[in-house]
Amino acid sequence: MSRYCLAIDLKNDAALIQEYDTWHKNVWPEIINSIKDAGITQMEIYRVFNRLFMIMETSDLFSFEQKKQADDANEKVMEWESLMNKFQQIIPGTPAGEKWVLMDKIFEL
Repeated sequence: MSRYCLAIDLKNDAALIQEYDTWHKNVWPEIINSIKDAGITQMEIYRVFNRLFMIMETSDLFSFEQKKQADDANEKVMEWESLMNKFQQIIPGTPAGEKWVLMDKIFEL
């Protein structure tokens, strides 16, 4: 099992942030299935102001490359991602073509 932590920002607009939160109270079943099918066993997203922080726990079968390929081939996932683009903005320094940026662990107790 592996754990990954990722971050992204939301556009700094209170109405958009509220709408984003609302969408995540009722994530489409196809999106949930695509997450599970990729080998993600647990996922949580936290928000402070307009910064999002995601924690993913994955099985040994998970890979970011395979998840991207599966997502690109899934019409419903692409529709969801297009919708989320309305709300999200990348953090400065994020590699080109990426949205959520993988965080480095700098401390563990």
